[in-house]
Amino acid sequence: MMTYNTQRERLIIPEYGRNIQQMVQLAMEIEDRDERNKAAKMIIQVMGQVNPHLRDVGDFAHKLWDHLFIISDFTLDVDSPFEKPEAEALNKKPQPLKYPNQNIKYKHYGKTIESIIEAAIELEDGEMKQRFTEQIANLMKKSYLNWNRDTVNDIVIREHLEILSKGKLTLDPSFEFEATNDLLGKQNKKKKITKGKKSNQGHRKKKH
Repeated sequence: MMTYNTQRERLIIPEYGRNIQQMVQLAMEIEDRDERNKAAKMIIQVMGQVNPHLRDVGDFAHKLWDHLFIISDFTLDVDSPFEKPEAEALNKKPQPLKYPNQNIKYKHYGKTIESIIEAAIELEDGEMKQRFTEQIANLMKKSYLNWNRDTVNDIVIREHLEILSKGKLTLDPSFEFEATNDLLGKQNKKKKITKGKKSNQGHRKKKH
């Protein structure tokens, strides 16, 4: 059954996307503090990849940790190298994303997914690591569909995950990917919304 964005939890900082927000939520469920700290550092690494423009900010790492706490609604209990921000930080408007041009194995997945995989490998084996792996697999399928909307084979996604992780991340045989039709429906909806916004902007410019 298709899940609409209006039925999902609100994205705290949309520029990071739903997958990172779900990773933060998973990290909040980790009971062991050392493992929770390890997961937080992994997420910080990924956040830096999807927000490369922050590297030009004077205190790059500090900004990422601030955003991590904001996404967790200031409830993530980890050992940060910086002072935990106040709730007023929510009023800060995030800057638009810029994407780096780097050599990557599969261009349709992007450098971000490779970085997520590298970080996930460092997590301790167990249920939490498996749940992160499943999130990564669905993210890979979404990226694949952005590159090739005609066909996608879940078996290929599994193989690519094993290749990119050098066999260190695997999916349970019973794992089911998010349905292709559902993903395509969401992507089409986003395109229509974007197209509508551009059309409205064009009409306003003509009026002026």
